Amino acid sequence: MGTDVFQIAVNCIKLVIVFLLMVQAVPLLVWLERRGSAFIQNRFGPNRVGPLGLLQLLADAVKFLFKEEFVPANAVKFLYYAAPVAALVPATLAFAAIPLSTPVSVDAFEMFGQTWGPYTFLWQGYEINVGIVYVLGVSSLAAYSILMAGWGSGNKFSLMGALRASSQIISYELALGLSIVGVIMMYGTFNLTEMIAQQQGTLSFQFLGHTITSSWLPNWGIFYQPLGALIFFAATFAESNRLPFDLAEGEAELVAGFHVEYGGFKMLLFFIGEYGHMLVASALMATFFFGGWGIPFVGVAEVQAWAATVVGAGTSASLLTGLVHFMVFTLKLAIFLWIFIHVRWTLPRFRYDQLMELGWKTMLPWALFNTVLTSIIFLIAHS
Repeated sequence: MGTDVFQIAVNCIKLVIVFLLMVQAVPLLVWLERRGSAFIQNRFGPNRVGPLGLLQLLADAVKFLFKEEFVPANAVKFLYYAAPVAALVPATLAFAAIPLSTPVSVDAFEMFGQTWGPYTFLWQGYEINVGIVYVLGVSSLAAYSILMAGWGSGNKFSLMGALRASSQIISYELALGLSIVGVIMMYGTFNLTEMIAQQQGTLSFQFLGHTITSSWLPNWGIFYQPLGALIFFAATFAESNRLPFDLAEGEAELVAGFHVEYGGFKMLLFFIGEYGHMLVASALMATFFFGGWGIPFVGVAEVQAWAATVVGAGTSASLLTGLVHFMVFTLKLAIFLWIFIHVRWTLPRFRYDQLMELGWKTMLPWALFNTVLTSIIFLIAHS
């Protein structure tokens, strides 16, 4: 956490800020989804409460907080209450481990009669050297919250939805995990920050002793692993229980699936968990395949030099550099989140047999093929 009181305090504040970033993004995403779906379907979205319906979010929050408390008669109370919390925690822990920008260097300074620093603060809750393993491992814990909700609600529709969701998540986790094996081989590391660092600059790689470069393409992972990126992104829809893979909530046959017996604040926690997994999936897509916080064709040193001319050298320039790269990462994140929303209102829901067949007979073999192909190319390129 740190070597002194100041560093520990800042790192604790960072954890709170990352959590608030995720939680506060959810109402905006709900508003965007409502307005976006209305735009796609040529109708009005929320437009009565506040300008462009923005205050509808506040009205929804009040409604969620003050709804009557309800517990089904046949519920297992501990599981019923623990499930919404378990839905929120994995997404929060995973998002906190993703680097959102370049580190900020703080020069030594005087405060309270003593010298503090210098420090280097990361734009993430905490850094784990095997970040990719940690993020995927923590994210997979969301299946337990679904099972807890399904069994704890004491409702047959909840239980059927939970069984659907758990088998779906297990099926697509295999394809998702295999799709990034090629990424790990390519970067040679599990560390997310190092992956982003290797994607800076223009396209350049070694093949049979020759250096192949391109001055008009960024050095992003999507150009090395296009099939892996496609499989990974498709699998994240199933992992997040989003259309066209939201069979766990199938309203036509399951009413609302595993959270049919939930309302009020508990339902809100499920919403935050679902959108939190969307945020994690979008952030990982940007990190693995689109350069993370990197700006195409512009290096970190160039941004730092520009920042020094604006606010002066030192801590201020480092902070401004971090803010610029954070905005770039946020833009990439927003693009993928919009794709999540657009797909929901574009594609129809699969039948369950189609869902499982796609996962086991299509995506898993292709993910395995991508892993083998990447291994063969690496063997040939470095022979």
